[in-house]
Amino acid sequence: MVEGTSQAGAKRAWARECLRELVEAGVPGDAIPSERTLCERLGVSRPTLRAAVDELVAARLLVREHGRGMFVAPAKITQELAPAGGGPGFSLPKASSTWAGRVLEFTTLPAGAGIGRKLHLTPAAHILYIARLRLVDGEPMAIEHLHVPAALVPGLVPADMERGDFYQLLGTAYGVEVHEAVQAIEPTVVSEREAKLLGVPVLSPALRFERLTTDRTGRPVEYVHSVYRGDRYRILSRMSLAEPDPPFDPADTPRYRSGIPSGGLTARGTGRTFTRGDFQPLL
Repeated sequence: MVEGTSQAGAKRAWARECLRELVEAGVPGDAIPSERTLCERLGVSRPTLRAAVDELVAARLLVREHGRGMFVAPAKITQELAPAGGGPGFSLPKASSTWAGRVLEFTTLPAGAGIGRKLHLTPAAHILYIARLRLVDGEPMAIEHLHVPAALVPGLVPADMERGDFYQLLGTAYGVEVHEAVQAIEPTVVSEREAKLLGVPVLSPALRFERLTTDRTGRPVEYVHSVYRGDRYRILSRMSLAEPDPPFDPADTPRYRSGIPSGGLTARGTGRTFTRGDFQPLL
């Protein structure tokens, strides 16, 4: 544990992902269990659960109806970009800006059902949960929540996550060569806690990244979801259209409303995509 590490914070993040799993498993209009039921099922306090619910309501994934309860929100429109090729589909900018990280939480937890499916682990298997604040030239830019199989990175310490590149560290220190990633990007707004960390008003626009990374054997090595400031960040994609993919049919994944499906990567077609972060200074 490091200074600022909070078991309550980890529980809130875990409760939020459990709620997301309920949303992804349902259809618009489905009722969500009551707060009391969820608190008993997840083993969290009511304030912790309400904080997690508030974030999903703000992200338009849940709807509260006074006197009736909580329901799965109307479905979002889904559009697929060409799949990434030749390496992870997301890289931090390499230009003039200097990126750094500050660890907020660093703890070992059971994977649970949702994260376990993504990382091909049993629910009881241990993962390393790391929350870190990403800074550009000393200014808060993003909050990352990483989930890594604990057995993959023995001896990893918080300081390792505050310097250098994590993928490079995996290769040099643990012999893990990342090969492919599937990433989903969607608009969201920041919660009160996220707003304080990023230095922006509550409910400010943001981008939510969700990424699942595998090595050359196809083994999942990392699941991460991040919130990037919408006022200081944009995405640029370059796509090769020489060999277009077959048309995308949202009905192919009817159970998943947003993000990356639980279960693994999808690799369809041979189109190439390059995506990079572009830091945009305010005028």
